Amino acid sequence: MIAPPLFPLLSSIIFLPLLGAIVIAFVNEINLAKKIAVITASLELILTLLILFSFNNLNGDFQWQEKYSWISTLHADFMLGVDGISVLFLPMSALLTLITIVASWNSVQNLTRLHFALLLVLESVTLGVFTALDFLLFFLFWEATLPPIFFLIGLWGIGAQRRAAALKYTLTMLCGGVPLLFAIIMLAINHAEKMGGDLSFSFPLLLQTPMDNHTQTIVFLLLVLGFAVKAPLAPFHTWLPTVVMEAPTQLTALLTGLKLGAFGLLRFALPLAPNAAHQYGWLLALLGAVTLVYAALIALQQSNLRQLLAYLSISHVGLVIVGIASLNAQAVQGAVFQLLNFSIIASCLMLIAGFMQQRLGSTELIHLGGLAKVVPRLTVLFFLFALASIGIPLSSGFPAELLLLIGVLKNHLGLGIIGLCGAILGAAAILLFMRKAFWAAILHEPVKQLQDLRPRELWLLTVPVLLVLLLGVCPALVLDTTNETVQVWLSRFR
Repeated sequence: MIAPPLFPLLSSIIFLPLLGAIVIAFVNEINLAKKIAVITASLELILTLLILFSFNNLNGDFQWQEKYSWISTLHADFMLGVDGISVLFLPMSALLTLITIVASWNSVQNLTRLHFALLLVLESVTLGVFTALDFLLFFLFWEATLPPIFFLIGLWGIGAQRRAAALKYTLTMLCGGVPLLFAIIMLAINHAEKMGGDLSFSFPLLLQTPMDNHTQTIVFLLLVLGFAVKAPLAPFHTWLPTVVMEAPTQLTALLTGLKLGAFGLLRFALPLAPNAAHQYGWLLALLGAVTLVYAALIALQQSNLRQLLAYLSISHVGLVIVGIASLNAQAVQGAVFQLLNFSIIASCLMLIAGFMQQRLGSTELIHLGGLAKVVPRLTVLFFLFALASIGIPLSSGFPAELLLLIGVLKNHLGLGIIGLCGAILGAAAILLFMRKAFWAAILHEPVKQLQDLRPRELWLLTVPVLLVLLLGVCPALVLDTTNETVQVWLSRFR
């Protein structure tokens, strides 16, 4: 029996945003609703930082565990916990949510209270995904991300096809949830058969439950299929470019920043079926390598900044998956580090693209040119995040990508070379676009009238910039936290 902590911090960070959303629903004044959303998100960030600062880096097991009876007839519990892999995603998710709420301050003109309430609900269920230790509870949080995203796209999207995009996203994710549910049921039944008892959805117990190779293969393939849809990996990636063009900027920042599918592969798919992961790791690596190169090549052809960032995000996910499939410490730590980078770098690049969309009404290259002369602050920040995304030294992208590529090269030279080529193609895509958009001649009158970043927008992006530089100079802040847990994770495959 798990002894509950003195204060249920993990439960608090899940229910606090829900409480904030409920309070907003009963508030009539829009400005007060906005303030409540910011206060709630700020308190959430403080609580997640408290969890991180109290985390014991020398313990690779789950900490801050909570367990409460939930569905007793199925032996499913409301079970939460964090380890060195998941604990860093809590403050990153909270920070990103706070940034998106502040970025939405003046851009949402209709159904404002509902918009901020849905952002808080999405934060709650996202943190549930990162902390759930009961597989059925995880699936509940996983599917609960769909309603808020559906309404955020459909009601506040900026494209003419926003409702179609919302429907496409929701149906795609529901289809991806089917193999996940089958895998969860198979794991629970296998536990009952092998342990001679009842069904169990407890992730720690499932890790200890023996499973024959045939069952492992089926479970592994089902989990890979389910998580690949949301990661996204080719050929399941088409929903992301569509959503990026139609959804509100704040939501696209969240979707490109929080790669729940890649986290699911890392957390569940490989550890639960270690023999199958060894046998079919080549398949996962192949999916990642194809996604990496394919998306980078498509990014090279893009004339729209938001589409470019969407495909670069997909390409980067491919590199992360190659790293995870390598099953060595450097590659896995680099993959976790890179997933954390998504929360900062990819999200802020998408937010800056959104600021440009709000000012010009377009992010098409034909409508840009000469931005560096007109909006220098926006240019500098975009340039810094772009350099970090391609792994320039002194940015957080450098240690993450270096570790990842070294780990992949150690495991398989061919995959390492593909990873290097994909990284070069991705760098070429964003640098070529920047040259044309920021340093070419000004050809359109609206560009000359463009307003630079406002003080709120500037401060909004300053914190992530400092974080990118801090983690680039002191990568041990991340690596020390993940090291012991990664070693425990890798011990499953020995």
